[in-house]
Amino acid sequence: MTQLLILSVSAGNGHVRAAQALAATAQTLSPPCTAVHIDAMAHVAGGFRKVYTEGYIQLVNRAPDLWSYLHQRADVTPHHAASQRLRRGIERLSTGALLREIRRARPDAVVCTHFLPAELLMRERRRGRIDYPVWLQITDYDLHNMWLVPEMTGYLAATEEVAFRLRARGIPAERIHVTGIPVMPAFSQPDAPALARAPCATRLGLDPAHPILLMASGGAGVGDLPSMVERVLATTDAAQVIAVAGRNAEAHARLEAMAARHPGRLVAIGFTDEMHKLMAAADLVVTKPGGLTVSECLALGRPMLLISPIPGQEEHNAGFLMEEGAAWLAYDAIGLDYKVARLMADRPKLARMAERSRALGKPRAAAAVLQRVLQRASA
Repeated sequence: MTQLLILSVSAGNGHVRAAQALAATAQTLSPPCTAVHIDAMAHVAGGFRKVYTEGYIQLVNRAPDLWSYLHQRADVTPHHAASQRLRRGIERLSTGALLREIRRARPDAVVCTHFLPAELLMRERRRGRIDYPVWLQITDYDLHNMWLVPEMTGYLAATEEVAFRLRARGIPAERIHVTGIPVMPAFSQPDAPALARAPCATRLGLDPAHPILLMASGGAGVGDLPSMVERVLATTDAAQVIAVAGRNAEAHARLEAMAARHPGRLVAIGFTDEMHKLMAAADLVVTKPGGLTVSECLALGRPMLLISPIPGQEEHNAGFLMEEGAAWLAYDAIGLDYKVARLMADRPKLARMAERSRALGKPRAAAAVLQRVLQRASA
Protein backbone atom coordinates (compact mmCIF):
# COMPACT_ATOMS: atom_id res chain seq x y z
CA MET A 1 0.00 0.00 0.00
CA THR A 2 1.29 3.46 -0.92
CA GLN A 3 2.45 5.52 2.05
CA LEU A 4 1.50 9.12 1.34
CA LEU A 5 2.83 12.00 3.42
CA ILE A 6 0.98 15.33 3.37
CA LEU A 7 2.85 18.36 4.68
CA SER A 8 1.14 21.62 5.65
CA VAL A 9 2.10 24.82 7.47
CA SER A 10 -0.25 26.42 9.99
CA ALA A 11 0.34 30.00 8.82
CA GLY A 12 -3.33 30.74 8.37
CA ASN A 13 -5.72 27.82 8.35
CA GLY A 14 -6.16 27.11 4.64
CA HIS A 15 -2.98 25.13 4.08
CA VAL A 16 -3.86 22.83 6.98
CA ARG A 17 -7.46 22.37 5.79
CA ALA A 18 -6.27 21.40 2.31
CA ALA A 19 -3.97 18.80 3.84
CA GLN A 20 -6.75 17.49 6.09
CA ALA A 21 -9.01 17.20 3.06
CA LEU A 22 -6.44 15.08 1.24
CA ALA A 23 -5.87 12.85 4.27
CA ALA A 24 -9.60 12.36 4.83
CA THR A 25 -10.26 11.65 1.16
CA ALA A 26 -7.47 9.06 1.08
CA GLN A 27 -9.52 6.97 3.51
CA THR A 28 -12.47 6.94 1.11
CA LEU A 29 -10.54 5.53 -1.86
CA SER A 30 -10.87 1.94 -2.96
CA PRO A 31 -8.52 0.51 -1.94
CA PRO A 32 -7.83 3.11 0.77
CA CYS A 33 -4.49 4.86 0.79
CA THR A 34 -2.40 5.24 3.92
CA ALA A 35 -2.00 9.00 4.37
CA VAL A 36 -0.19 10.79 7.19
CA HIS A 37 -0.63 14.54 7.68
CA ILE A 38 2.13 16.51 9.40
CA ASP A 39 1.93 20.20 10.22
CA ALA A 40 5.46 21.43 9.67
CA MET A 41 5.12 24.01 12.44
CA ALA A 42 4.80 21.22 15.02
CA HIS A 43 8.41 20.22 14.28
CA VAL A 44 10.35 23.47 14.04
CA ALA A 45 12.22 25.69 16.51
CA GLY A 46 9.86 27.58 18.83
CA GLY A 47 11.09 31.04 17.89
CA PHE A 48 10.80 30.29 14.18
CA ARG A 49 7.28 28.95 14.66
CA LYS A 50 6.21 32.07 16.57
CA VAL A 51 7.51 34.41 13.87
CA TYR A 52 6.18 32.32 10.98
CA THR A 53 2.66 31.80 12.32
CA GLU A 54 1.81 34.49 14.88
CA GLY A 55 3.97 37.06 13.13
CA TYR A 56 2.09 36.56 9.87
CA ILE A 57 -1.32 36.94 11.51
CA GLN A 58 -0.29 40.03 13.46
CA LEU A 59 1.22 41.62 10.36
CA VAL A 60 -1.88 41.23 8.21
CA ASN A 61 -4.16 42.38 11.03
CA ARG A 62 -2.11 45.33 12.32
CA ALA A 63 -0.14 46.48 9.27
CA PRO A 64 -1.96 45.35 6.12
CA ASP A 65 -0.25 48.01 3.99
CA LEU A 66 3.16 46.74 5.05
CA TRP A 67 2.08 43.16 4.32
CA SER A 68 0.86 44.27 0.89
CA TYR A 69 4.25 45.83 0.14
CA LEU A 70 6.18 42.77 1.33
CA HIS A 71 3.89 40.46 -0.64
CA GLN A 72 4.44 42.45 -3.84
CA ARG A 73 8.20 42.67 -3.33
CA ALA A 74 8.49 38.92 -2.72
CA ASP A 75 6.56 38.27 -5.92
CA VAL A 76 9.23 40.00 -8.04
CA THR A 77 12.32 38.91 -6.08
CA PRO A 78 14.23 36.11 -7.89
CA HIS A 79 14.83 32.87 -6.00
CA HIS A 80 18.59 33.36 -6.37
CA ALA A 81 18.50 36.81 -4.71
CA ALA A 82 20.48 37.22 -1.48
CA SER A 83 17.32 37.86 0.56
CA GLN A 84 15.75 34.63 -0.67
CA ARG A 85 18.91 32.64 0.03
CA LEU A 86 19.04 34.11 3.54
CA ARG A 87 15.40 33.19 4.12
CA ARG A 88 15.96 29.60 3.01
CA GLY A 89 19.07 29.36 5.18
CA ILE A 90 17.13 30.43 8.28
CA GLU A 91 14.42 27.91 7.43
CA ARG A 92 16.97 25.08 7.12
CA LEU A 93 18.52 25.95 10.48
CA SER A 94 15.07 25.88 12.11
CA THR A 95 13.63 22.73 10.54
CA GLY A 96 16.05 19.91 11.35
CA ALA A 97 13.44 18.15 13.48
CA LEU A 98 10.94 18.37 10.63
CA LEU A 99 13.32 16.67 8.21
CA ARG A 100 13.93 13.92 10.75
CA GLU A 101 10.16 13.45 11.13
CA ILE A 102 9.78 13.20 7.35
CA ARG A 103 12.51 10.55 7.18
CA ARG A 104 10.79 8.54 9.93
CA ALA A 105 7.57 8.57 7.91
CA ARG A 106 9.35 6.77 5.02
CA PRO A 107 6.87 8.05 2.41
CA ASP A 108 6.41 6.74 -1.10
CA ALA A 109 5.17 10.18 -2.17
CA VAL A 110 4.73 13.63 -0.61
CA VAL A 111 2.15 16.36 -1.23
CA CYS A 112 2.97 19.81 0.18
CA THR A 113 0.15 22.32 0.66
CA HIS A 114 2.67 25.07 1.43
CA PHE A 115 5.91 26.05 -0.25
CA LEU A 116 8.13 25.85 2.87
CA PRO A 117 8.34 22.03 3.13
CA ALA A 118 8.51 21.85 -0.67
CA GLU A 119 11.64 24.01 -0.66
CA LEU A 120 13.21 21.88 2.06
CA LEU A 121 12.56 18.67 0.12
CA MET A 122 13.81 20.22 -3.12
CA ARG A 123 17.19 20.71 -1.44
CA GLU A 124 17.13 17.16 -0.10
CA ARG A 125 16.48 15.89 -3.64
CA ARG A 126 19.33 17.94 -5.08
CA ARG A 127 21.67 16.41 -2.51
CA GLY A 128 20.53 12.89 -3.40
CA ARG A 129 18.93 12.21 -0.02
CA ILE A 130 15.43 11.44 -1.33
CA ASP A 131 14.13 9.85 -4.50
CA TYR A 132 10.35 9.82 -3.98
CA PRO A 133 8.02 12.21 -5.88
CA VAL A 134 7.15 15.53 -4.25
CA TRP A 135 4.03 17.45 -5.35
CA LEU A 136 3.01 21.03 -4.59
CA GLN A 137 -0.65 21.94 -4.11
CA ILE A 138 -1.30 25.65 -4.70
CA THR A 139 -4.08 26.83 -2.38
CA ASP A 140 -5.12 30.14 -3.94
CA TYR A 141 -6.68 31.30 -7.20
CA ASP A 142 -3.62 33.26 -8.26
CA LEU A 143 0.10 32.52 -8.39
CA HIS A 144 2.81 34.09 -6.23
CA ASN A 145 6.53 33.73 -6.75
CA MET A 146 6.91 31.74 -3.51
CA TRP A 147 4.99 28.83 -5.08
CA LEU A 148 7.56 28.54 -7.89
CA VAL A 149 9.63 25.87 -6.18
CA PRO A 150 11.69 24.24 -8.95
CA GLU A 151 11.95 20.53 -9.64
CA MET A 152 8.67 19.43 -8.11
CA THR A 153 7.23 16.23 -9.57
CA GLY A 154 3.98 18.06 -10.20
CA TYR A 155 2.17 21.32 -9.52
CA LEU A 156 -1.53 21.08 -8.64
CA ALA A 157 -3.39 24.22 -9.70
CA ALA A 158 -6.81 25.62 -8.86
CA THR A 159 -7.68 26.92 -12.33
CA GLU A 160 -6.51 27.09 -15.93
CA GLU A 161 -5.30 30.63 -15.30
CA VAL A 162 -3.05 29.50 -12.46
CA ALA A 163 -1.71 26.78 -14.78
CA PHE A 164 -1.11 29.41 -17.49
CA ARG A 165 0.81 31.55 -15.01
CA LEU A 166 2.94 28.58 -13.97
CA ARG A 167 3.87 27.95 -17.59
CA ALA A 168 4.55 31.65 -18.16
CA ARG A 169 6.99 31.60 -15.24
CA GLY A 170 8.93 28.66 -16.59
CA ILE A 171 7.33 25.56 -15.06
CA PRO A 172 7.20 22.74 -17.65
CA ALA A 173 3.66 22.20 -18.93
CA GLU A 174 3.81 18.43 -18.43
CA ARG A 175 4.24 18.93 -14.67
CA ILE A 176 1.17 21.13 -14.25
CA HIS A 177 -2.24 19.64 -13.46
CA VAL A 178 -5.50 21.57 -12.97
CA THR A 179 -7.25 19.73 -10.15
CA GLY A 180 -8.87 22.45 -8.06
CA ILE A 181 -8.19 23.02 -4.37
CA PRO A 182 -8.94 20.02 -2.10
CA VAL A 183 -12.01 20.24 0.13
CA MET A 184 -13.23 17.77 2.73
CA PRO A 185 -15.30 14.75 1.63
CA ALA A 186 -18.40 16.35 3.18
CA PHE A 187 -18.31 18.92 0.34
CA SER A 188 -17.71 16.39 -2.42
CA GLN A 189 -21.36 15.48 -3.08
CA PRO A 190 -23.26 18.77 -3.36
CA ASP A 191 -26.42 17.07 -4.64
CA ALA A 192 -26.68 14.62 -1.73
CA PRO A 193 -30.07 14.69 0.09
CA ALA A 194 -28.27 15.54 3.33
CA LEU A 195 -27.22 18.86 1.77
CA ALA A 196 -30.65 19.92 0.51
CA ARG A 197 -31.27 23.53 1.53
CA ALA A 198 -34.71 23.22 3.12
CA PRO A 199 -33.93 20.35 5.53
CA CYS A 200 -30.61 21.94 6.53
CA ALA A 201 -32.38 25.23 7.29
CA THR A 202 -35.20 23.53 9.19
CA ARG A 203 -32.76 21.61 11.40
CA LEU A 204 -31.30 24.95 12.46
CA GLY A 205 -34.73 26.29 13.38
CA LEU A 206 -34.86 28.64 10.37
CA ASP A 207 -37.63 29.14 7.82
CA PRO A 208 -36.45 28.01 4.35
CA ALA A 209 -39.15 30.21 2.76
CA HIS A 210 -37.13 33.30 3.74
CA PRO A 211 -33.56 34.25 2.73
CA ILE A 212 -30.72 32.97 4.88
CA LEU A 213 -27.20 34.40 5.22
CA LEU A 214 -24.20 32.54 6.56
CA MET A 215 -21.70 34.95 8.10
CA ALA A 216 -18.41 33.34 8.94
CA SER A 217 -15.76 35.98 9.61
CA GLY A 218 -14.92 39.59 10.27
CA GLY A 219 -11.93 41.87 9.83
CA ALA A 220 -10.54 45.33 10.36
CA GLY A 221 -12.10 46.69 7.17
CA VAL A 222 -15.69 45.80 8.08
CA GLY A 223 -15.74 45.15 11.79
CA ASP A 224 -15.97 42.20 14.15
CA LEU A 225 -18.51 39.46 13.43
CA PRO A 226 -21.14 40.38 16.10
CA SER A 227 -21.12 44.00 14.89
CA MET A 228 -21.56 42.86 11.28
CA VAL A 229 -24.43 40.56 12.22
CA GLU A 230 -26.15 43.33 14.17
CA ARG A 231 -25.93 45.64 11.15
CA VAL A 232 -27.34 42.99 8.82
CA LEU A 233 -30.26 42.21 11.13
CA ALA A 234 -31.06 45.94 11.31
CA THR A 235 -30.72 46.44 7.55
CA THR A 236 -32.85 43.55 6.27
CA ASP A 237 -36.09 42.71 8.06
CA ALA A 238 -36.68 39.38 6.29
CA ALA A 239 -33.20 37.89 6.33
CA GLN A 240 -32.21 35.17 8.76
CA VAL A 241 -28.56 34.79 9.79
CA ILE A 242 -26.31 31.89 10.72
CA ALA A 243 -23.24 33.37 12.43
CA VAL A 244 -20.17 31.19 12.99
CA ALA A 245 -17.76 32.50 15.61
CA GLY A 246 -15.41 29.51 15.51
CA ARG A 247 -13.15 29.35 18.56
CA ASN A 248 -13.76 32.99 19.51
CA ALA A 249 -15.63 32.47 22.79
CA GLU A 250 -16.24 36.18 23.35
CA ALA A 251 -17.80 36.64 19.91
CA HIS A 252 -19.90 33.50 20.38
CA ALA A 253 -21.25 34.78 23.71
CA ARG A 254 -22.17 38.14 22.16
CA LEU A 255 -23.91 36.38 19.28
CA GLU A 256 -25.88 34.14 21.62
CA ALA A 257 -27.08 37.19 23.54
CA MET A 258 -28.05 38.82 20.26
CA ALA A 259 -29.91 35.66 19.17
CA ALA A 260 -32.03 35.88 22.34
CA ARG A 261 -33.05 39.40 21.27
CA HIS A 262 -33.88 38.24 17.74
CA PRO A 263 -35.69 34.91 18.17
CA GLY A 264 -36.06 32.98 14.94
CA ARG A 265 -33.72 35.28 13.00
CA LEU A 266 -30.25 34.44 14.29
CA VAL A 267 -28.49 31.14 14.98
CA ALA A 268 -25.17 31.54 16.82
CA ILE A 269 -22.62 28.81 16.21
CA GLY A 270 -19.21 28.32 17.82
CA PHE A 271 -16.64 25.88 16.52
CA THR A 272 -18.22 23.36 14.15
CA ASP A 273 -17.23 20.52 11.86
CA GLU A 274 -20.53 20.82 9.98
CA MET A 275 -19.82 23.91 7.92
CA HIS A 276 -21.03 22.02 4.84
CA LYS A 277 -24.54 21.82 6.32
CA LEU A 278 -24.50 25.48 7.32
CA MET A 279 -23.44 26.50 3.81
CA ALA A 280 -26.08 24.23 2.33
CA ALA A 281 -28.79 26.08 4.30
CA ALA A 282 -27.63 29.52 3.13
CA ASP A 283 -28.63 31.59 0.10
CA LEU A 284 -25.54 33.81 0.50
CA VAL A 285 -22.21 33.35 2.32
CA VAL A 286 -20.55 36.45 3.78
CA THR A 287 -16.89 35.60 4.24
CA LYS A 288 -13.26 36.52 3.79
CA PRO A 289 -11.93 35.17 0.47
CA GLY A 290 -9.47 32.61 1.79
CA GLY A 291 -8.62 29.97 -0.79
CA LEU A 292 -10.13 27.05 1.13
CA THR A 293 -13.26 28.83 2.30
CA VAL A 294 -14.19 29.99 -1.18
CA SER A 295 -13.40 26.54 -2.58
CA GLU A 296 -15.93 25.07 -0.16
CA CYS A 297 -18.51 27.65 -1.25
CA LEU A 298 -17.84 26.86 -4.91
CA ALA A 299 -18.10 23.13 -4.25
CA LEU A 300 -21.63 23.65 -2.92
CA GLY A 301 -22.54 26.31 -5.49
CA ARG A 302 -23.01 29.13 -2.99
CA PRO A 303 -22.79 32.81 -3.99
CA MET A 304 -20.53 34.97 -1.86
CA LEU A 305 -20.31 38.50 -0.49
CA LEU A 306 -16.62 38.94 0.26
CA ILE A 307 -15.26 41.10 3.07
CA SER A 308 -11.87 42.21 4.39
CA PRO A 309 -9.56 40.40 1.95
CA ILE A 310 -5.96 40.10 3.07
CA PRO A 311 -3.85 42.21 0.68
CA GLY A 312 -2.28 40.05 -1.98
CA GLN A 313 -3.55 36.51 -2.18
CA GLU A 314 -7.08 37.10 -0.87
CA GLU A 315 -7.52 40.21 -3.01
CA HIS A 316 -6.60 38.10 -6.03
CA ASN A 317 -9.04 35.37 -4.97
CA ALA A 318 -11.75 38.04 -4.73
CA GLY A 319 -10.87 39.36 -8.18
CA PHE A 320 -11.18 35.91 -9.71
CA LEU A 321 -14.58 35.27 -8.12
CA MET A 322 -15.97 38.65 -9.13
CA GLU A 323 -14.73 38.29 -12.70
CA GLU A 324 -16.49 34.95 -12.92
CA GLY A 325 -19.75 36.28 -11.47
CA ALA A 326 -19.82 34.16 -8.31
CA ALA A 327 -19.23 36.93 -5.76
CA TRP A 328 -19.56 40.59 -4.85
CA LEU A 329 -17.14 42.50 -2.63
CA ALA A 330 -18.01 44.83 0.26
CA TYR A 331 -15.18 47.29 0.84
CA ASP A 332 -16.50 48.66 4.12
CA ALA A 333 -19.38 48.48 6.57
CA ILE A 334 -21.61 50.76 4.50
CA GLY A 335 -20.95 48.58 1.47
CA LEU A 336 -21.90 45.53 3.52
CA ASP A 337 -25.25 47.10 4.45
CA TYR A 338 -26.01 48.12 0.87
CA LYS A 339 -24.96 44.92 -0.86
CA VAL A 340 -26.66 42.57 1.58
CA ALA A 341 -29.90 44.49 1.14
CA ARG A 342 -29.58 44.49 -2.66
CA LEU A 343 -28.81 40.81 -2.94
CA MET A 344 -31.51 39.78 -0.51
CA ALA A 345 -34.02 41.75 -2.60
CA ASP A 346 -32.87 40.27 -5.91
CA ARG A 347 -33.37 36.51 -5.78
CA PRO A 348 -32.80 36.07 -9.56
CA LYS A 349 -29.39 37.74 -9.17
CA LEU A 350 -28.52 35.40 -6.30
CA ALA A 351 -29.61 32.43 -8.41
CA ARG A 352 -27.33 33.51 -11.27
CA MET A 353 -24.40 33.92 -8.88
CA ALA A 354 -25.12 30.47 -7.47
CA GLU A 355 -25.06 28.99 -10.99
CA ARG A 356 -21.68 30.59 -11.66
CA SER A 357 -20.38 29.37 -8.32
CA ARG A 358 -21.43 25.80 -9.01
CA ALA A 359 -19.91 25.93 -12.51
CA LEU A 360 -16.56 26.93 -10.98
CA GLY A 361 -16.66 24.41 -8.14
CA LYS A 362 -14.46 21.33 -8.01
CA PRO A 363 -16.02 19.31 -5.17
CA ARG A 364 -13.90 16.25 -5.97
CA ALA A 365 -10.59 18.08 -6.22
CA ALA A 366 -9.02 16.04 -3.42
CA ALA A 367 -9.75 12.76 -5.24
CA ALA A 368 -8.33 14.24 -8.46
CA VAL A 369 -5.12 15.19 -6.66
CA LEU A 370 -4.74 11.78 -5.05
CA GLN A 371 -5.38 10.00 -8.34
CA ARG A 372 -2.52 11.93 -9.97
CA VAL A 373 -0.16 11.39 -7.07
CA LEU A 374 -0.90 7.68 -6.59
CA GLN A 375 -0.66 6.89 -10.29
CA ARG A 376 2.81 8.38 -10.37
CA ALA A 377 3.89 6.69 -7.13
CA SER A 378 2.85 3.25 -8.40
CA ALA A 379 4.34 3.66 -11.88
